[in-house]
Parts: sequence; C-alpha cells; structure tokens
Amino acid sequence: MTQSVISSSTPIFKDQPAAIVRRSGNYKPTLWDAHFFQSLQVIYTEESYGKRINELKEDVRRILEKEAENPLVKLEQINDLSRLGISYHFEDQIKTILNLTFNNNNVLWKKDNLYATALHFKLLRQYGFSPVSSEVFNAFKNEKKEFKESLSKDVKGMVCLYEASFYSFRGEPILDEARDFTTKHLKQYLMTRQSQFTRVDHHDDDDHDLVKLVEHALDLPLHWRLPRLEARWFIDMYAERNYDMNPTFLDFAKLDYNFVQSAYQKELKYISRWWSGSRLTERLPFARDRVVEIFYSAVALKYEAEFGFVRTVMTKIGLLLTLMDDIYDVYGTLDELQLFLEAIERWNINELDQLPDYMKILFVAFYNNVNEISYYVLKENGIHIIKYLKKALGDLCKCYMEEAKWFHSGHIPSLEEFIENGWKSITIPLCLIYHYCLITTSITEQDMEHLLQYPTILRVSGTVFRFIDDLGTSSDELERGDNPSSIQCYMREKGVSENESREHIWNLISEGWKEINEVKASNSPYSQVFIESAIDFVRGAMEMYHKGDGFGTNQDRYLKTKVVNMFFDPIPI
Repeated sequence: MTQSVISSSTPIFKDQPAAIVRRSGNYKPTLWDAHFFQSLQVIYTEESYGKRINELKEDVRRILEKEAENPLVKLEQINDLSRLGISYHFEDQIKTILNLTFNNNNVLWKKDNLYATALHFKLLRQYGFSPVSSEVFNAFKNEKKEFKESLSKDVKGMVCLYEASFYSFRGEPILDEARDFTTKHLKQYLMTRQSQFTRVDHHDDDDHDLVKLVEHALDLPLHWRLPRLEARWFIDMYAERNYDMNPTFLDFAKLDYNFVQSAYQKELKYISRWWSGSRLTERLPFARDRVVEIFYSAVALKYEAEFGFVRTVMTKIGLLLTLMDDIYDVYGTLDELQLFLEAIERWNINELDQLPDYMKILFVAFYNNVNEISYYVLKENGIHIIKYLKKALGDLCKCYMEEAKWFHSGHIPSLEEFIENGWKSITIPLCLIYHYCLITTSITEQDMEHLLQYPTILRVSGTVFRFIDDLGTSSDELERGDNPSSIQCYMREKGVSENESREHIWNLISEGWKEINEVKASNSPYSQVFIESAIDFVRGAMEMYHKGDGFGTNQDRYLKTKVVNMFFDPIPI
C-alpha cells in the first residue's frame, strides 16, 4: 500500500487535521494539456461541408434503395454501411430491407451458403428482429451433429459465423459450439497464413485483407466493439479493398467521420474551459484528471453529432464521479466518507460545515450539475426529478461506503457479495439513469420510479462493465493496496490460480453479453435508443480495458491511439 502523510505543515486544506495518514493512488497525470484543446482547428463544419455531405448522403440512399436480384447484395451493403459508421443515417431504409428478408419464405439465395446464412442471422439480431432462430446453423452440421470440418475452407463464412455467435442468448448451445469451432479454425488459419507470409515477398491482396479481418475479429468481436472506433479502423480497411468497394460509401464515410469529429472537438474545447475554471484539480490534486477519457465514455453513450449537449453534461458528471471514486477508494477517512454520504442524502447546500474543505467543493460541484440536469428536464418535460437524481447518487455513495468498510476492516467478500455491490459501484447504473433523463422526450414519475428499481438493462450493463474493468485494472489496484477485485475474490473463494480466475470472469462476461442480447430482443419498456446507449457504454469499456487499464494508469498505452483517431486526427479526404 502506498501512503502519503498530510500534516499541519502541509497546508493543502486549512481545516485539515494534523498527521492524517492518507493513501495515494500514484495516478499518472493527464496526457492532454488544456492549451492543446483550445488550439484545435475545427475544419469540417456545416458551413464548409454541409452541402457535400447532404449530396453524398442522398447518393448512398439511392444505392441502398435500388433493388437487387440477390438479397445478399443488400445485406452486404448494410453490413458495410454499419462498419463504416454511417448506417445511422439510413435506419428506416435498412429496416425495410431486413423486414423483406425476414418475412420472405424464399431462402434459396442462402441455402448451403454459410456466409450468407451467418450474415443474415447477424444483421437480423443486430437490428432487433425477433424471433430469429439459431437452428438455421444445423444445416451446416454432419451426422454426428458437429459442424462440418469442410467449412473451415470458407474463411469468409467462418468469420461471419464467428461474429454471429456473439449475438447469442442464454440456452443456445449451437452458438456456443459455433464460437468454439470458428475460433479454433480461424486461429489455425492465421498461423498457416502468417507462416506463408514470412516465406514469400508477395501475397494476394484480397487474402491479406482477409487475414487482417480475422486478426481483428479474434482480438475483439465486432459486437463488442465501439462503433466509432470500428468505423475509423474499417474505413482504412475498406479503402484498401480491391473488390466490391463502393467509392460513394467510402467518400461519405470519410466526410461524415470528420464532420462528427469536428463536433467532438468543439465540445472538448468547451469542457476543457469548464474543467479548468472549476479548479477541482487544484483542490483535489490526489485524484485522476481524465477529461478526454471520460469524454470518450460520453461519446460511447451517444456518438451522433447532434447530441453534443448530452455529451457535455455526461462528461461533467463523469469527471465529478471520478473524483468521488478516488476519495472513497484512496483518500478519505471512514469518518469523512460517512459525512459525505450524509451530505448527499440531505442535499442541502446550507449544511456543509462538518465536511472538510476538499469535500465541500466537490459537493457544491455535484449540487450545481445535478440540479442542472433536473432543471433541463423540468424545462423540457415539465417534471421535477431532483429526488430521483439525488437518490441514484446516494445509492452509489452507499456502495462506495460499503467497499471502504471492506478495505478498512480487511474483509474479502465472496464473488457473489462483491458483484452485488460492484455492479452499482462501477457507476454505470447512475450514468444510464442520468443519460435517460437527457435523451428521453417524455418522462413520467412512473418511469423514474422504475429506473430507481434498477431494471435488468442497468444491472447487467453494470455487471459486465465491472468485470471487464476488473480484468484491466486489478493488477495495478493490488499494487496500490486497494480492495480485491472480482478476480481476487474468486481466487480466494475457490482456491484457484489467477489465470483460472480470469478465465472464469471472461466466461461471466460472455454470459452477461447473452443477457444483454436478450434485453435488446425483448419487449422492453425502454426505447431501443436507450438500450443501445447502454450497450455502447459497455462496448466502450471493452475497448478501454480488454488489454489493460486504459483509464487510470496506462491510458498512454491502451487508449491514446484510439482517442487520437476518434477526436484529433481527421481522415485524409
């Protein structure tokens, strides 16, 4: 455990008691200077490129609406538009096309075609059609009810079946078998092709593209990837294709990507000014300063250009939550943490005398920004929701407090006990509740009451987020002497190795995704827009943590390139 001693000779806060021993997270400083944000040149504006964007958009629409003799042509167009990051402009057209294939009993176009069958299945589930039976893949099994080994020669079909398998529900063993089968053979394919590439100077470009697709898929499946990051990668990949590349799709994808990126840049300029003006990093120097990383998570929630207000509000809340997390995890004493919880529950700006100064400024920042959300909803929807927003924040503080008590008492919970608290303490349910209030046009008291009961979409999103966060951060947290993560809880409970525990947590993540898929396909009381935001929030975590801590300690290694591509480097036109 790393500790720092704050005494009366260290005048950080005027009412700081002498010789209180406080832990330090030893967090790395921010990678981004405030002056850098203000120096950004916003180029791709509506004034400069709006006309060309609209022209290309209409060109793409005409291509998409043009009939094709083979339905597979239209499915491939939809898949390309999705991966290029521009399908959100054509949701109605896409659903019309998929609805025709969904209700058409003529399936000769995909008979005995693994690629066509898997692509159709994937797209139907991706766009929420139901029911879509996984039994269609029985046609590719042999008399032993195993997938035919001959399928391994169809690499394109195997990649598509692999990607489709991640849209599975619980109780669909055929898709579990498909994932195992394709993973095994795609890894073998990579080993074979990579060894061939080292022996020859030249190779087929199309085959090289396929290798890159396989590598990309095995690193992280498409369904678990963040759409904006996938768009940036796939645009480069698509531009290099020597076959079936549509230049109109490519031109629109590049321009749209840059236009949306310019919107992000304007928002980052504003957020950076707000953050500097708040002086919170001066008053709480022990905490993480992560403007870009938290803005990245806000983009994950809602990436379209027109949702700038939502992103800026959610980034402010995220920054404050990070400070509160570091206070409860690292810096505050138990007595101080209890006082802060009580202050949140009272929600009275005039009753802060008992709080130390560093908590007073954080409380006031929360008070102002949470009330801002409440005011916005009252103005737009005519409903006063501050009691619900306060309740969600209080629930989170209680979870933080529980973990602080575990740490100070040396208690190591069971995995079940840990996750029962951890799916809330990861902050995802609170963020989704606040996000819901910002994107929903008609909110009722009943809606808010139901949200505060934490329905499945909040619980499972928080659970999967917690597990992937633990996989990425547990090693660094152990070095700091923090509470054990789910990995250590399971190791202690079951007496297994760290590798075995990590494998178990990955399995739980996979099962969690199945439950997420079920929520998306169900008749939920919540809009598909909100559910997709929750899913994208989890995808953001998959990208941030699946190789290490891309937020707290190693953002330069695991996240920097991604955010540079997403926010700062436009695609050459």
